[in-house]
Amino acid sequence: MADLRTQLQYHEHRYYVLDSPEVSDAQYDALMRELVALEATHPELRTPDSPTARVGGAPREGFAKLAHSSPMLSLDNALNEGELRDFDRRVREFLGDEPYRYVAELKLDGLSMAAHYAGGFLESAITRGDGSVGEEVTANARTIRSLPLRVERENRFETRGEVIMTRHAFERLNEQREQDGLPVYANPRNSAAGSLRVLDPTLTAARQLDYMAYFYLVDGQPAMDSHWKSLDALSALGFKVNGERRICKDVEELIAFCNGFETRRESLPYEIDGVVAKIDSIDQQRRLGYTARAPRWAIAYKYAAREADTVVEDILVQVGRTGALTPVAVLRPVSISGVMVARATLHNEEEIARLGIKIGDTVRVERSGDVIPKVTSVVTSAPDGKAFAMPVECPVCASVLVKIEGEVAVRCLNVNCPARLKQSVEHFASRGVMDIDGMGEALVEQLVDKGLVKNVADLYDLTREKLEGLERMGAKSATRILENLDASRRRPLPRLINGLGISFVGERTAQILADTFGDLDAIATMAEERLQSAEEIGPKVSAAIRLYFSDPRNLELIERLRAAGLRFTHEIKGKPMGPFAGQTWVLTGTMPTLKREDAKAMIEEAGGKVSGSVSKKTSVVVAGDEAGSKLDKARELGVEIIDEAELLRRLEKQ
Repeated sequence: MADLRTQLQYHEHRYYVLDSPEVSDAQYDALMRELVALEATHPELRTPDSPTARVGGAPREGFAKLAHSSPMLSLDNALNEGELRDFDRRVREFLGDEPYRYVAELKLDGLSMAAHYAGGFLESAITRGDGSVGEEVTANARTIRSLPLRVERENRFETRGEVIMTRHAFERLNEQREQDGLPVYANPRNSAAGSLRVLDPTLTAARQLDYMAYFYLVDGQPAMDSHWKSLDALSALGFKVNGERRICKDVEELIAFCNGFETRRESLPYEIDGVVAKIDSIDQQRRLGYTARAPRWAIAYKYAAREADTVVEDILVQVGRTGALTPVAVLRPVSISGVMVARATLHNEEEIARLGIKIGDTVRVERSGDVIPKVTSVVTSAPDGKAFAMPVECPVCASVLVKIEGEVAVRCLNVNCPARLKQSVEHFASRGVMDIDGMGEALVEQLVDKGLVKNVADLYDLTREKLEGLERMGAKSATRILENLDASRRRPLPRLINGLGISFVGERTAQILADTFGDLDAIATMAEERLQSAEEIGPKVSAAIRLYFSDPRNLELIERLRAAGLRFTHEIKGKPMGPFAGQTWVLTGTMPTLKREDAKAMIEEAGGKVSGSVSKKTSVVVAGDEAGSKLDKARELGVEIIDEAELLRRLEKQ
């Protein structure tokens, strides 16, 4: 188990911090599954730094407030070169003839967080809050794979940094939310902040957050005599530190750094909104001191707002992976933050009506981290403007469009629609779905463009000869792709259902459908009322399933997948048996030896159900240290309350 933990920690660091993986996702998953199995058998040997701790725990009732070791102050802003030079002048006047230099770092657009370590392990994580007191989010922070759970330093220390969501993770999150019929998020920063503060750590784990450290403290004070040295020390400890930083010997070099990244910001994999400049010498920082709200030794150079006014010359419609149609404004090209913008999203028909946009109007366009820019308002209405109307047929495949009651989006249900195809194939092949390792964006693009793949079933007709004819595809790579395709035939039914791209049917819904009905053919022919008998399947989801399987092209695809040998059945588990069968348990507080997820697994294995709240239906509450309102509620309702020792005793008797 120790060897597996060491291997997994090494590969996590290579992948999430250094961005240089040495093993495939499948190899990593195999190591993780082995460790999970061993820890389930020997929970007493699980350690606090185990990679399995990153998957998230049980939902919490709320966040405790914790004081920071020293204030997390905000920074004063410089909005142009003149204000940046004024800042430098004040520093120079204070220090006199004394030499100084700046450390220039990109200003990441995320959420500030302090992470405390003791004895080599992550002890706590606290959001910035009001700068003096923040919210304790340790369980959620543990799911961030670029945040080390263990470091090679026994003494207590603290790192402060930014929790961010990369552009890629943001796009994937919004794609999934769109598929599930949920509102999309506005930008990566809000998504990161919201994801860190959800009460269920498993949701945080699914959001693929990142953490970049920029302060190294001991007892609330800088750990070294130079800020640059601190960044290097954090990197040596295994933290992800932004490599886009520079020592600037004067304000001219600092301005050059700021201007250089203003033109490059859109090419970065994450959002930035400026540059932070800090005096490198900690001694000079201390002597420069602070104002009431900000340090005098640091400043944030903020980039200009990314918006401009231009004319809507046309409105086109794009078709996404789930078939949702998105209106897109064709703009008179305009420069925003040094980039020429010619298109902007209008989201949906209702958004166009809300803004009152017509072709010919002058509109305000903003670049705010979305995949493409968005129109935020109408500046001037054109007297002869042309109103937009959503087409009745798919503009690509001519299929009749459908709008499900209660849903904003209009959809094309043809899963083989060329506009949907590339994204559909990528989703089908992705990790967590059919897991066809090596079937990435570049390969999918070639396969579709050359006509080798016209729907996901065509993947199983690929041959060595077809693959070796593609760019950068040798015999070894072709063999690996074919082996992974063959392995995907054995993926369980829930993954196949998820891979089909049915509206509102994501990973969880696919699992529920398979667990309830156990057969894809049954699901395909089942009436909506019968589908709704499954847990969490409501009218909107059942209607989407019926619509999908009513399309002859989708039924043809299903038959081809059957012929390819994919799994269409799934074992339906009967009602749980065991000494806890029919009982509802609640866990609260911290137990002496058991992790909450381990206790939950043991109770469920004994046939019990674990709930997140206490009610009259609760059978037993297991209370640990610092048990909160759930314990009070149990006492009020007269529910049986036991401790960990009694839980283990009852489990031993089964």
